[in-house]
Amino acid sequence: MGRKRAADRVVEQVDTGQAELVPDQDRAGSWTLLLDGAPQSHVDLTDPTHLEFEYVRRLAAAVDLIAPAGEPLRVLHLGGGALTLPRYVSATRPGSTQRVSEVDGALVELVRRVLPWPSDARLRVRVEDARAVLTSTRDASYDVVVADVFAGARTPAHLTSVEYAAEVARVLRPGGWYLANLADGPPLRHARGQVATVRSVLPQACLVGDAAVLRGRRYGNLVLVAGRVPPPVPELTRRAAGDWFPGRVVAGDELDRFAGGAQVVRDADATGSDPPPPGLFSVRR
Repeated sequence: MGRKRAADRVVEQVDTGQAELVPDQDRAGSWTLLLDGAPQSHVDLTDPTHLEFEYVRRLAAAVDLIAPAGEPLRVLHLGGGALTLPRYVSATRPGSTQRVSEVDGALVELVRRVLPWPSDARLRVRVEDARAVLTSTRDASYDVVVADVFAGARTPAHLTSVEYAAEVARVLRPGGWYLANLADGPPLRHARGQVATVRSVLPQACLVGDAAVLRGRRYGNLVLVAGRVPPPVPELTRRAAGDWFPGRVVAGDELDRFAGGAQVVRDADATGSDPPPPGLFSVRR
């Protein structure tokens, strides 16, 4: 594998593209992982509770609120990146059992070498496809399933269908939660379809995101929280409103209107999420 280092930046070809690990000039011990120029993860090696990306803070808020503080959880992470959320769960809920599936073995080894995570026998990282992991997992095995999977800045098609969502529901315990990072922009075709699809098997849900993204005015990340019991909407609303970049929570009738009659996605007609607009990430960098 070709690798070069310039000013502490690490650039390496991995299985799914070119990975870059870029040190944060404003925060010692922090790094951003990019794949083919698209930001994937930000980690603070000295403080795993520091979460730079707003969508990760929203995922973490959901993890914080779905069980009493500090209570260990069983969590399945679909998509690994630099393991930002697994590190956070280990720090905030000691004793949690976590399994991380990441399809890119070279990326796993790069992160393990340059940004090693603390040794924890309860945190297992495996090189596996997310859908295959679900298929091989026992019923009602997890409290939380987190989906944050991207290939070329798009969610793969086989992770967008109702058949996939049914597998997620099967491996969740009765009171368990599915948390998904949905990246989309106008006209929010992918996000609306995912709300409809996931709610067909996990009907109690809400969506957390920036108001401009929710209104279809720009591309960005939305966090879907779905389960079989009502989500903690008031608490999530307070957390989202108090964030560095305030967000909104869409639930109930408003979520029905957001889905807007979108059709449930099936394997036979599934497509990947829409790509980000050209130049989006080059501007941010």
